[in-house]
Amino acid sequence: MTQIEISDWLKALLVAKGFDKKQLVLVTDDGGGKYSLHGGACSIGTKFTIIVLDQPDPEYNVTVVNDQGLALWTSTYDLIFFNDGIKMDYDQGRIAIKDNAHMLDNAVQIAKGAEVLAAFEQGVPADNLTC
Repeated sequence: MTQIEISDWLKALLVAKGFDKKQLVLVTDDGGGKYSLHGGACSIGTKFTIIVLDQPDPEYNVTVVNDQGLALWTSTYDLIFFNDGIKMDYDQGRIAIKDNAHMLDNAVQIAKGAEVLAAFEQGVPADNLTC
């Protein structure tokens, strides 16, 4: 089972935005995923996004156990980018994710899943949809 430590600071940010009661999906933002805002071959495994949903997405059905009690999910594909000791923190206006081996991304973004999908349907770049 995948586990992540989420700092009190990040939880406070999610509460302030009203996202703590939503379904949250942690995705590798590699350009190929359903909710991918950026990415491509050069950024695989170096950019991550928290997607905010009203309902669970069956494509992201791997529970990410966390110490803050958030409904956090990912996919089997995204798991390949995580090692032991995953931690997410919010500090100086940035969300960072790291594991025991290294910093994965020090600029994790948050985006609303419905807005991302709507932008893709309209052919609009989704990289300006972050919350």
